[in-house]
Amino acid sequence: MQPLRGLTVVALEHAIAAPFATRQLADLGARVIKVERPGVGDFARGYDTRTRGLASHFAWTNRSKESLTLDLKQPAAQAILQRLIVERADVVVQNLAPGAAARLGVSFEALNARKPGLIVCDISGYGDDGPYRDKKAYDLLIQSEVGFVSITGTPQAPAKAGLPVADIAAGMYAYSNILAALLQRGRDGLGRHVEVSMLEALAEWMGYPLYYGIDGAAPPPRSGASHATIYPYGPFPTGDGQTVMLGIQNEREWAGFCREVLRRPELAADPRYTDPARRSAARAELEPLIVAALAALTADEALARLDAAQIANARVNTVAQLWAHPQLQARGRWREVDSPAGPLPALLPPGRWDEEPRLDAIPTLGEHTDAILAELGLGADEIAALHASGAV
Repeated sequence: MQPLRGLTVVALEHAIAAPFATRQLADLGARVIKVERPGVGDFARGYDTRTRGLASHFAWTNRSKESLTLDLKQPAAQAILQRLIVERADVVVQNLAPGAAARLGVSFEALNARKPGLIVCDISGYGDDGPYRDKKAYDLLIQSEVGFVSITGTPQAPAKAGLPVADIAAGMYAYSNILAALLQRGRDGLGRHVEVSMLEALAEWMGYPLYYGIDGAAPPPRSGASHATIYPYGPFPTGDGQTVMLGIQNEREWAGFCREVLRRPELAADPRYTDPARRSAARAELEPLIVAALAALTADEALARLDAAQIANARVNTVAQLWAHPQLQARGRWREVDSPAGPLPALLPPGRWDEEPRLDAIPTLGEHTDAILAELGLGADEIAALHASGAV
């Protein structure tokens, strides 16, 4: 049995961080009711149309959910939300604007008095207090605030990550904290207030650069796709126009690399290159030697030599190549989910357990509104009146 089957999550969510967290809960079997604005829904639905007419971000983070449309500016819709939470919810997740949850009466303080076993998770940019509380917080802005952009890119120019790493970090910490709160509730029956900020989540991921640059020391230098402090550790071109990634972390690997890949065994004993710090300092001397050796090889030949020398390596694949990655295929990691655009391929969530994860459809906007209202006991005339008023 999926471990969260029978639990209900009510999500007042948009964009990425909260939807990513609740999709993980849905993967484990939880029922996730996504509350959206009538007419437009989660604004991530409109980010692009690249997934066969659907938005790529939305398709990624919203499978296996039910869509309930409520105009939460209207008292009738607010009353439905309150009933839904009190009568059905085990967990509430929200990443609304600062203060919005309290105004709607769905803060932990307001709900805990009515339902002491409820877990409420607030996801925000900067946290629910402090001088930055009310600042707008988009993924790139958080990447900048925590110093991530300053250590990413080339020596000539900083760069952001190609993924929304601040959103992902916050979503995963929300997910793990909700699971911990559910475990605690299993022991004492009490709900918990979980509060996760994007700033603090990504700041945790900055731990290595923080300690590297402690006490005013210089931070790790920007080094493109190469490692900032270990060399050779990064991308190198091959003679057939492809790129391979390799990483050498100790002297045994360096000796094997010189012998098997470069075919220059004498370099292993050269005092200029006998430890990671020296090799990193000598990048300008070593790079042309490595590039010249790999220029005589195809990518397949270079990878074969690296494997023979037991050197960590990888292809620098494109997104298109990831769709057909042989390891994912061999391990049977692909499934299908239904969507408004028809069946879509979907990766199984990381990890394995006896039962398959829940992989239900990506919902159309408001698809489950009438069914949820009927479940709460509203009759057909009442539901029709709510539609007529625009409350749902």
